[in-house]
Amino acid sequence: QVQLMQSGGGSVQAGGSLRLSCAGSRYRISRYCMGWLRQDPGKEREAVAVIDSDGTTTYADSVKGRFTISQDSAKNTLYLDMNSLKPEDTAMYVCAADLGTLCTVEAAIFSCYGQGTQVTVSS
Repeated sequence: QVQLMQSGGGSVQAGGSLRLSCAGSRYRISRYCMGWLRQDPGKEREAVAVIDSDGTTTYADSVKGRFTISQDSAKNTLYLDMNSLKPEDTAMYVCAADLGTLCTVEAAIFSCYGQGTQVTVSS
């Protein structure tokens, strides 16, 4: 299994921006369906952005137009650029990977996870 190590995150005021990174090791992340999930206590975990091995991306409606998922093959790293952040974006963000073929925010099921990083947006 690919191993995932996250960095980035932190606290920001509403309207600000943050970048999350997820470095892969042992295998190339470009082989995988990769995604960013988030979970806040008391809420269900949701996939907010997913990128397929062919580069196709899908986003949750709640982040569409504000978040961008991308990957750098040379660095074997996945990114999530978050702009126009809102207090409701506050959550633990986790990068995830799977070799499955259903690779959309609605359908992807992940088997490998990073350690998670907290994002806090204040109003």
